[in-house]
Amino acid sequence: MKAVPSAYHQYLDVLSKVKEEKIPPHHACDHHIKMVGYLPLVGVIYSLLNQDSDTLRAYISENVEKAFIWPCSSSTGAPVLFVKKKDGGLHFCVDYHKLNAVTRKKKYPVPPMNQLLTVLWFFHLIQD
Repeated sequence: MKAVPSAYHQYLDVLSKVKEEKIPPHHACDHHIKMVGYLPLVGVIYSLLNQDSDTLRAYISENVEKAFIWPCSSSTGAPVLFVKKKDGGLHFCVDYHKLNAVTRKKKYPVPPMNQLLTVLWFFHLIQD
């Protein structure tokens, strides 16, 4: 943490490796995906090399253990593949094109920026 300027040392817990390994608790405002005219999505399963299959198993095991993902029995799936990184490692990619096509888009008005800044400014005054 020597690379972090002293002015930011109060925020070092945000950069903690221990916290990185944990998923935040669920809240009432968790995101749910709603779909229009839902039918089980069937997509092409990309064939993986043995190395990629091993990497996929390791990725799944690691992320199930961290509770970043969990097993499910959905009839819907998305194709996965790996892209080589510059350092020779593999980057995990999921093709969500078909899911995105049937996802109900949420549309709601966003307040103008000046209104948001005014609210923030008044909140700052109240806190001081």
